[in-house]
Amino acid sequence: MIPEVSVILPFFNAEQTLARAVSSILDQSFPDFELILVDNNSTDSSSEIAGFFAVKDDRIKMIREENQGVVFAMNKGMELARGQFIARMDADDVSHPKRLKKQFQFLIDNPEIGLVGCNVRHVSDLPSEGMIRFVDWVNSFHLPKEIWQNRFVEIPLIQPSVMFRSHLWQVHGNYKEGDFPEDYELFLRWLDAGVRFAKLNETLLDWHDSEKRLTRTDSRYNSGAFYKTKAFYFAKWFSKSIKNKELWIWGAGRKSRQRAKLLEQEGVQISGYFDFKDKTIAGKECKSYKDIRGPGKTFILSMVGNYGAREQIISFLNVKGYQLGEDYLVMS
Repeated sequence: MIPEVSVILPFFNAEQTLARAVSSILDQSFPDFELILVDNNSTDSSSEIAGFFAVKDDRIKMIREENQGVVFAMNKGMELARGQFIARMDADDVSHPKRLKKQFQFLIDNPEIGLVGCNVRHVSDLPSEGMIRFVDWVNSFHLPKEIWQNRFVEIPLIQPSVMFRSHLWQVHGNYKEGDFPEDYELFLRWLDAGVRFAKLNETLLDWHDSEKRLTRTDSRYNSGAFYKTKAFYFAKWFSKSIKNKELWIWGAGRKSRQRAKLLEQEGVQISGYFDFKDKTIAGKECKSYKDIRGPGKTFILSMVGNYGAREQIISFLNVKGYQLGEDYLVMS
């Protein structure tokens, strides 16, 4: 029998958490799945732990990917997946018992949606105020339009929380290897291609943060790599979607100007900046934000990343009559 869902779980030296992650999938209330465990050259006891589960449950396939990296491990798993839906899972996280059932049923009931995530519970013993704010933000919006509008702020879904239609990677490409966050790049590429994303307003995954998580250790997850990826896909979208409008950047500080240069490198023409007072920056006009009038021939991209400032800028522009996605976007 071909399973409805293929769960792909890549692992590397995860002996402390792998059994917990695998057990959370085997304990799902939805039974019609296969679990593909991809050993990515583990040198600890992870392979033995995975093998123990595979012997006990014939829904488990254990394979090995010798090319090091989650990109290669995930792609290997997707190539072997038989289900019409693919669910992502990480070796240090825990899926709640109804996760697969609820996401599967949502995709069945909503054929226009290609990928669905869920709310997550942040679990960590590390000092992580910023991560807590990020998780709260990710959990705050769920509709396809909201995900699309927020796609350049941060990664809009937690990667191990998603389930998607298996044909999507064949049509729009799988994970790419490069100097960028592979999950964010794939999300932006699929969104750019018109794939609609949604998120269940239910907490169905415990997302464990640790010192070993790639988002903390891999250079492809630093802010510079994120902004290069954002700049590429913003430029791609802006050139084809926004006509007869000048692009103005809100934020003239050093970081905002550095990020704006990434847009110019992608061929985006920046007409000027908005900030607290009038001045000239690198030959471009900088106006006070108080001079912003109603929407018209100006498209504003906010690149202010200070905590709390984003919400104030959005509120200001909304009062002025600007429409998110049509007259402005946020990239912070």
